[in-house]
Order: sequence, then C-alpha cells, then structure tokens
Amino acid sequence: MAPLLEVRNLMTYFFPSGGLVKAIRGLEFTIDRGETLALVGESGCGKSMTALSLLRLVPDPGRIVEGEIVFNGEELRRMPEAEMRRIRGNQISMIFQEPMTSLNPVLRIGEQIAEVLRLHKGLDPKAAMEAAADLLRQVGIPAAEQRVREYPHQLSGGMRQRVVIAMALACDPKLLIADEPTTALDVTIQAQIMDLLKNLKDKRRMAMLLITHDLGVVAESADRVAIMNAGLIMEYAPVKTIFGDPRHPYTRGLLGCIPRLGEKRKRLAPIGGGAAAGAELPPGTTYLDTCPEPFAPRQNKLPPLVETEPGHFVRRWNV
Repeated sequence: MAPLLEVRNLMTYFFPSGGLVKAIRGLEFTIDRGETLALVGESGCGKSMTALSLLRLVPDPGRIVEGEIVFNGEELRRMPEAEMRRIRGNQISMIFQEPMTSLNPVLRIGEQIAEVLRLHKGLDPKAAMEAAADLLRQVGIPAAEQRVREYPHQLSGGMRQRVVIAMALACDPKLLIADEPTTALDVTIQAQIMDLLKNLKDKRRMAMLLITHDLGVVAESADRVAIMNAGLIMEYAPVKTIFGDPRHPYTRGLLGCIPRLGEKRKRLAPIGGGAAAGAELPPGTTYLDTCPEPFAPRQNKLPPLVETEPGHFVRRWNV
C-alpha cells in the first residue's frame, strides 16, 4: 500500500535582500496511514518550516523551489490554491506551538471551532456549535456547554491547547501535524496532552507528524524517527532502532545529551559544528563539516541518505 504522505527532495529557500537561506535542503520521508513519525532536531534546524512547507504556508520571502509532496495520491505542489484550501484544516490539520497565538482573542471558543465546521463540513450555525461542544468533551474539557461561550484568556494554557487540538480534529483529518504541542506547559500537563493525542490518534486511525526536540516524548509516542539538522535528515529509522543502534554521529550526539538515572558523568559531551540554520555559511562551520568519514561532504557535495538496512536510512557515503 502506498504511504499516506511521501516527501521527495523537498527544498525551501528564503530570499532576503542580498542573501539566501536554505531552510530545507532536500528532505525525503514517508508517513504511513495510522503511524506517528517524529521529526527531531535542535531549534532552527527547519522542523517547523517543514510543516509549513507541507501545507504550502511558507511566509515571504520564502518559497518551495524543488521537490514533491504527495498526499493520499495527490501532488500538493501542483494543486491550485483553491484545492489546497480544501486540504488544509480538513484532510491535513496542524497544531501550532503556542495556543494563545493560534486562537483569536476576541472570538469565543465555540465560534472558532464552529467556523472550521461550517467551512469544511457545511454545518448550519446551531449544528456547528453543538458539534463544537462535543469536540471539547472529546478532548477532555469539562462543562463544554459553558466553555464554548468563553474567550481564550479565560482558559489555562493546558485548556487552550486542548481547544487547539479540538479545532485540528474537527474535520477528522487523515494527517495531524503537531508542532511542539507541549511547549510552555508544565510537565504534568505535557504528559496529559501527549496521552490525549495518542488516544485520539488511535481512536481515529489518523497519522501524525510529531515535531519536537524532546527525546522522551519521542520514545513514548513515535513509531519512526527522522533526526534533522540544518535542513537535512541525518538519520531515519524505527524508534527502537534510533535509540538502540544510532549510526550517524549527530544522532549519537543528541542521545548522548540525555541524562540517565544512576549514571555519573563529569560533564556533558558537546555537539560540534556551528549554527543550525541553512544559510550560505563558510566551509567548516556546519555540523556535517565536522563529521568524520564517511559522513562529511566531499568536494562540496553532501552525502546522500543511504538505506544501510531495511527501514534504516543514514546520511553517509557508501564505502
């Protein structure tokens, strides 16, 4: 069976005045129906820009310059904008990092959820509001009939995140993109939100692209993991393989930063390389330039993503 989402050689560049930033430099990955793929990397590596590229929401002065995004058999890059609006929020939904910026502060909670249902499902105002209250109940918000009449500032951070999840799930999407869904929440609420997402995903049989830098969340929630740095995937494998048999130096570096109970260390081992951003940086300043053979560039060419064993891809040269 063909994957639900297939991304091939995706490149997203920004063209600020007098410069060039290669935010995404050739991503390739797939997501199967019902599975969770975690996209992991440090801040600035291009994770959120990957999500915006999939939805064709790249802000100016950026644009997708190359690649294919095949979703449910349709090539999204070639799709007219009117058709793309049919996909966004309907078949592909997204949870953004900060719920307070995702919600309109001057509209009641119920009106914001109902708007999605009227737009994509054609419900009348009364039916849309009833469905909005039902969605709030599904995401664990008590007194839903009262909450639909409240404004975002009247809710806690965890409650606002549940509202954003309800909006994302309103149209029963095939793919949910969750961009750092537990940012700025305390640890207890983080665990509740991740459990909620997992239960809703399993119940609705939807796929999820989980964008995070939290390897603990990855270990608990993901089926496969793509490790990203400077707009490139460095390693890509099932979650147990990534944690049990990492092959790329960058993956090993990330895992080496995790403190472990009962293990005494003199100091944390740093990850080499410079800035994560994919700008036109001088030679020797990116992480790949600091890698040993066979992971380092050759003659200004990047190593390809090679399948070293079934389902396990590593950015390296074949030797």
